[in-house]
Amino acid sequence: MLSNQHNMQRTLSIILFCLGSLLLTVAPTLQAQQNKLQSGPMLGYVEMREVALWVQTTEAATVEIRYHDKNDAKQLFKTAEITTTKENAFVAKPIADQVQPGVTYHYDVFINGKKLTFEYPTSFTARPLWQWRQDPPAFTFALGSCMYVSEELYDRPGKPYGSGYGIFGKIHQKQPDFMLWLGDNAYLREADWNTRTGIMYRHTHSRSLPELQPLLASTAHYAIWDDHDFGPNNANRSFPYKHITEEAFNLFWANPLTNATGEGGITGSFQWADCDFFLLDNRYHRSPNEENSADKVMWGKAQLTWLLDNLQSSNAPFKFVATGNQVLHAAHDQDENAAAFPEEKAFLLREIERRGISGVIFLTGDRHHTELTKLERRGNYPLYDLTVSPLTAGTHSARDEGNYLLVDGTLVNDKNYALINVTGERRNRVLTISVFNNLNELQWEQKIAASDLR
Repeated sequence: MLSNQHNMQRTLSIILFCLGSLLLTVAPTLQAQQNKLQSGPMLGYVEMREVALWVQTTEAATVEIRYHDKNDAKQLFKTAEITTTKENAFVAKPIADQVQPGVTYHYDVFINGKKLTFEYPTSFTARPLWQWRQDPPAFTFALGSCMYVSEELYDRPGKPYGSGYGIFGKIHQKQPDFMLWLGDNAYLREADWNTRTGIMYRHTHSRSLPELQPLLASTAHYAIWDDHDFGPNNANRSFPYKHITEEAFNLFWANPLTNATGEGGITGSFQWADCDFFLLDNRYHRSPNEENSADKVMWGKAQLTWLLDNLQSSNAPFKFVATGNQVLHAAHDQDENAAAFPEEKAFLLREIERRGISGVIFLTGDRHHTELTKLERRGNYPLYDLTVSPLTAGTHSARDEGNYLLVDGTLVNDKNYALINVTGERRNRVLTISVFNNLNELQWEQKIAASDLR
């Protein structure tokens, strides 16, 4: 009996030794695959029948997403396997194209066939099919602009310009349905502007911020750009590397549509519930600020025609127009807002009125402070311009800018973000704007009813 017991102990020791050896072999392999992840995963656009995902690796590797109904793990779906390359900044954008409306899915990231693990949720919910069945669903989206991630080697000397990266964790806590990035989502530096290497490096560096990763993984993301992720400060159509920054934008974001006019740039649109979002490009076709002719443009004729036609065709109670620079700000000494393009601005506002377009709200960034501008119009509904800035870049006070259209109590000079919550029955939709600082302290709140924008 003692002999049998001895043999059993010996056998158990051998098994444990083998298991230990196997773990020692497997653990470095799993860690090696985890180390091949540069940033992400990120959710791009989310629709009823497909969802775009985004992953960046540190070197050439295969990327695959596997996903299943969160309440039923038996049926597993897979995206196509994509091999990342240096030419594409090691970015993969797999599409989950076997989703069903309204279903929540858990997803896993596989690099070179090995599953990665994360300390935060990786999930998405396909958009619900509500039309002809029920009232449109309530939803919440986050907004922000001006994300500067400091890097001493390439920053200007002195106090770091970027800080407060914990704001992304605060946004993640609110669990918005999606986030709309309003430009300056990365800051190209002097070392970056004039080479593809520099441009791709800067986007990679900003996207790799550790504090950003949980928000990327379980919230849909849509974006426009402004000067700093397009080119140098106050850049315009003359920037010679705009085709490369356009390529970088399309690599690092997963909007459902860009270049909607067919003339270059990032113009696009998307829908969420019963609301329409129009994403404008304020840089690709922009005249130099110094030009003084009547033909001076920020957006250009083709883009404005596209916008106005789509606004007129839209039945949405709220028609959100996102563009990098302020549209309604009253001060004419600000070269970077639409007031510096008076003929084009007047044409846009005149056409909105002439065509009888209801529900327009402008969403803008750029200014390193947040404010709500309200333009009263005789015999018509007021137009609003919500500026939200900055996320992590330095702040700029606007107290002496002379914006007499500023809504009292809405100026915020701290790092901040906004949430817009759309609620109510189909014919009585209401939006609530809430602005929070980077400590998640509410700064101000305002409601706007769709019935007041008709």
